[in-house]
Amino acid sequence: MAAVAEAGSVPGLQADCEELLGAFQEADTVRFERFAELWRERRFHTIFHGRIRALERNKLTKKTLELAQQYFLPPYAFQIRVGALYLLYGLYNTQLCQPKQKIRIALKDWPEILKFQQELIDSQHYDAAYIFRTLRLARAFHFTAMPKLLNYRTKKKIQENEFKEEFKDPSNRVSSLITNDVLEELMNIHEHYQKMKCVISADKSQPDKALSLIKDEFVVTLKDITLEHQEWQQKRMVGSTNRYPFNFFFFLSFIRHRQVKLESSESGSDNRKSPSRSRKNSRRPQPALRRGSLEFRGIFLEAAEVYQLLC
Repeated sequence: MAAVAEAGSVPGLQADCEELLGAFQEADTVRFERFAELWRERRFHTIFHGRIRALERNKLTKKTLELAQQYFLPPYAFQIRVGALYLLYGLYNTQLCQPKQKIRIALKDWPEILKFQQELIDSQHYDAAYIFRTLRLARAFHFTAMPKLLNYRTKKKIQENEFKEEFKDPSNRVSSLITNDVLEELMNIHEHYQKMKCVISADKSQPDKALSLIKDEFVVTLKDITLEHQEWQQKRMVGSTNRYPFNFFFFLSFIRHRQVKLESSESGSDNRKSPSRSRKNSRRPQPALRRGSLEFRGIFLEAAEVYQLLC
């Protein structure tokens, strides 16, 4: 792990983050369990350790979260973005700042992040969706107008970080190369090409066969191939990463069973108390099991363990 030499500059930080994300990409999975193993192997939880003052610690944490946040946005591949989400979750919870430094998110990027969250849910990557929801409930995001902090009347050159090309989504390269404007321009050129062949042909109504050097449906075929490639990328994104093996209906039935068991045990303990006190308690409505409560989290983990044993 690269050490921190100066406040404001973090030597080796980008290399360490890219090495972790690269190993996660080679694992060919988006499971948080695998990312946690890679995190522990590299002792990433010690990234903020060291004798530094509070001001330097805040600068280091801001710089680290800012670097990891850039991998969370396009044009990076789906697996890299999931790894960046896990990385942000780990960095946010292991930082030593009090109060905690938040993850800076520009408002223009928030719709793209919500779209990414919906993709996680649709692809049944519930562990990644749970991590994202946990960060939101912890108010870990700081919404800003600009991606980087701007100062009034200061001339400061913003250095753009160069990231690995291997992390970028290949489907975005095709989409950026063959856009709607490019297809429209190709269509216009192709129509003009067909007309020019008719002009120089003996029969002005149709071009000579000797001039048929390109297929008439060239642009339409190119458009269809591009759409098929995008669909293939989406199916590959969902299929290559194994889905989270958890049955939602099993989870609901298990929670209901545990809640009934808890209520019956509480009612049994109340019956052993004085009759007057038990009558008073019986009039009070029993509180429902809330999703954010400790009981709910405990039952969730217990249900997951039982389901894994059954499967």
